[in-house]
Amino acid sequence: MTVLERFLKYVKVHTASEEGKWDTVPSTRRQLDLVKMLAYEMEEMGLSDVRVSEYGYVFGSIPATPGCEDAPAIGFIAHMDTAPDFSGENVKPQVIENYDGGDVVLGESGRVLSVKKFPHLPQLKGRTLVTTDGTTLLGGDDKAGIAEILTACERIISEDKPHGKICVGFTPDEEVGNGASKFDVRDFGADYAYTVDGGPETGVEFENFNACSADFYINGFNVHPGSSKNTMVNAALIASKISALLPEYETPRDTEGYEGFFHLTDIRGDVEKAEAHFIVRDHDKNTLEARKKTLLHIAEILNQQYGEGTVELKITGQYRNMREIIEKDMHLIETASRVIRSLGEEAVTLPVRGGTDGASLSFMGLPCPNIGTGGYAAHGPYEHVTVEGMEFVTELIMGIVSEYAKGGKR
Repeated sequence: MTVLERFLKYVKVHTASEEGKWDTVPSTRRQLDLVKMLAYEMEEMGLSDVRVSEYGYVFGSIPATPGCEDAPAIGFIAHMDTAPDFSGENVKPQVIENYDGGDVVLGESGRVLSVKKFPHLPQLKGRTLVTTDGTTLLGGDDKAGIAEILTACERIISEDKPHGKICVGFTPDEEVGNGASKFDVRDFGADYAYTVDGGPETGVEFENFNACSADFYINGFNVHPGSSKNTMVNAALIASKISALLPEYETPRDTEGYEGFFHLTDIRGDVEKAEAHFIVRDHDKNTLEARKKTLLHIAEILNQQYGEGTVELKITGQYRNMREIIEKDMHLIETASRVIRSLGEEAVTLPVRGGTDGASLSFMGLPCPNIGTGGYAAHGPYEHVTVEGMEFVTELIMGIVSEYAKGGKR
């Protein structure tokens, strides 16, 4: 089966996770539909010890070939869920062969994948482009990663070239920050791993944000507006004021590279009760701590102004920058970069402006940088991927396996 055939099969399975179900993994039962499909496919393909955990994780392995038993066990991990931000149900991909590099009309949705909004598109000219029909996301994040891993596994098994032990893992709930929460590193069995969950196919990433959420809960006091002088406390108004008190240009729209931000994800309420929810990000852990202090200071001054207990703030840590773990094992980055060069390209090592399962897994004892999938514009109707990008990543995975079979660092 080709990587495209696998990909088109997987994206038609509705697997969106759901925010807020922190005590339930997977957060949605529909993810188990893909779990069953992948477990069956892995067994049919010839992977060993295929198993599904009680939390919906799918694991399997390919034993080392004779003479490579002492090579490091290398893992490859991708997530099965799609983001809850935009519909992942009834995905109808458009496959455009010999793409001309210009604007693409997305079905009858009225949306257009345009060069103006996505200036990298001309670089994909001549490739086979896969897009949405404009009514759903595509699911390349991260079903492209799944397709690439299993296509590489199928080829490794059939070609029977020397390799160490290969471990494969597919996780639920990555998109809601819970993908590694029930991951059994010891049971997985790898010495090192890569998540296949990035963007362009030449990406090799080992830095990500330190992250937390900040949830403000505002308690107002509602009286008739005609007689509310010095009495009314408008919770909705205070919620809007919180954002205004933060640095104006430290938002996702105004930052890039290593620059962090405060991101207002949700605000709702009325005079009596209101909420304002933020995610906070920074590559530097000390700067993230400073951002937390800013939020705490805002809560303090609003309570001084409107009365103690008016504003309640809950800050919750989410993930950390995996660089402090990966920099002890930079052979992972060097190996992937070397393989990319052997395939005729140069590796791009930009910082991840987000998080991956690999960030959490690295701190759980499994050094796990991230490589690309060949995908672009995830989490929305403009998501797209090229077949050539997916094939490149398939070759990259096989090349990494081959490199470590030659005696990579344990």
